[in-house]
Amino acid sequence: MPRGRYSLHDVHDHTPLGEEHFHCAPGPSGWRYVAQRTTPTNPRAGSVDLALDDRGRPIRLELHAGDWQVRAAALNGVTWVRTDPTQAHATEDNAPAHAFTGTSPAFLIATARLLRLAPASPATRVRLVAFTDPVLAPRTLDQSWALLKREAHPTDNGPLTVDEYQVTALDTGEQHAVHIAGDVVLAAPGIELEHLETPPSAFD
Repeated sequence: MPRGRYSLHDVHDHTPLGEEHFHCAPGPSGWRYVAQRTTPTNPRAGSVDLALDDRGRPIRLELHAGDWQVRAAALNGVTWVRTDPTQAHATEDNAPAHAFTGTSPAFLIATARLLRLAPASPATRVRLVAFTDPVLAPRTLDQSWALLKREAHPTDNGPLTVDEYQVTALDTGEQHAVHIAGDVVLAAPGIELEHLETPPSAFD
């Protein structure tokens, strides 16, 4: 069960945004990721709880950011309920998308699991609903993912297989690289792996 800490920063000026303390694990029915988020001014800024089925589909997502909350799942596309800080109003919505995304590294693992790309295969288009900080506002976006290469790197615990993806935002054409080993993000825009207690889990 990988357990560790990511640091999050602004992709443009590298301003520190906080940290995500996480643990995750594959299981007989899929994969689960649980994390607590902190900021420089708030030790309990939010949380992430994401569960995928064995095909990479989000069967449960619960996000907290400040006093905002989202509960969501893959249902008729994707469906979510967003609750305001007063807990007085809850808005349900739906979109013809494949999965969810946001600032948590969990969503990069989830998208990679959903697409299951092969090295050098054609880029695949995916529609996602992003929940944006700081109020978890939903926004539908389209991305293109391509697995550029898969390399094994020697470590003290044996070879570590690292996948390098190229992710393209289809509305702007902006491209960036994402490096993933098993169920851990090694590097991505705005994300740095600062500490890892145990090696990444290997998916079948």
